[in-house]
Amino acid sequence: MIQLHLFSTSGCHLCELAKALVDELAAAIPLHCQEIEITTDEALVERYGVRIPVLRDTAGGKELGWPFDAEQLKDFVQTLEKID
Repeated sequence: MIQLHLFSTSGCHLCELAKALVDELAAAIPLHCQEIEITTDEALVERYGVRIPVLRDTAGGKELGWPFDAEQLKDFVQTLEKID
């Protein structure tokens, strides 16, 4: 199963859109996504503060930054499946 982290922060409407896209895809394929609140870690704020939402593959570290749509998300996940 593909494991992703979604780097986000509360109140971010783009993060909510990204989460909805991930949830939609997760209903169709085996995928687990954990949301990571960046404001609890200064290093995460430094790395992702102006880029959120960002999806990161926990196994290989590959990232998909916003903006992305459902098709781009699907393509991203398919590249991860080929790696595993």
